Amino acid sequence: MKQEINPKDTNRAIAFELWAKSPNPMVTLTKTFDVTRLCKVSRRRGMKFNMLLCWCIGRAASQIEEFYMLPQNGKLYRYDRMAINVIVDNVKGGLSFCDVAVSDNLEQFNAKYLHLTEATSQTCKDILDDEAVIVGTSAVTGTELDSIVNQYNGIFNNPFLAWGRYRKGWLKTTVPISFQFHHAQMDGKHAARFLEELQRAIKTI
Repeated sequence: MKQEINPKDTNRAIAFELWAKSPNPMVTLTKTFDVTRLCKVSRRRGMKFNMLLCWCIGRAASQIEEFYMLPQNGKLYRYDRMAINVIVDNVKGGLSFCDVAVSDNLEQFNAKYLHLTEATSQTCKDILDDEAVIVGTSAVTGTELDSIVNQYNGIFNNPFLAWGRYRKGWLKTTVPISFQFHHAQMDGKHAARFLEELQRAIKTI
């Protein structure tokens, strides 16, 4: 469920005043992650790498209060739950979208991920959760990428992570991940904490 709140009653009061009406309110940070552990878990348990990374993203984001607040149309909303948006290749050759609810339980998240992505792919119909705050993701695995920058105009204000193909080295496997967020929602320190939490979630899965 989402509820409109007064920005002045939150720790985002000043940031909201500065950035809510900015024509370019988005900020992008890129960090290279050690995903060696994810690759091992993926192989050993037969789980998709992308699913595992999405689960870690949800685990990290759900620990940070600012992720549950989102500016929309000049207003600030607070949500009580979170979902990860996944872009799916559908059977018609296009793209469809589905929202997978964040869960502490990996097996439960995996089951929902597999069910929703398959349903979305086959029906070509988006499965969206309008009452959850959405963390967007995009896996562009056709090539290795150093960074991805999405729209900067504030039409889509939700946090967004994107990455390319992971890179295998002698001792570890890495992937740069770009994290885009609305400056009215969080500051650099919140984004940095999230990126640190994400690396911790990846290494301890």
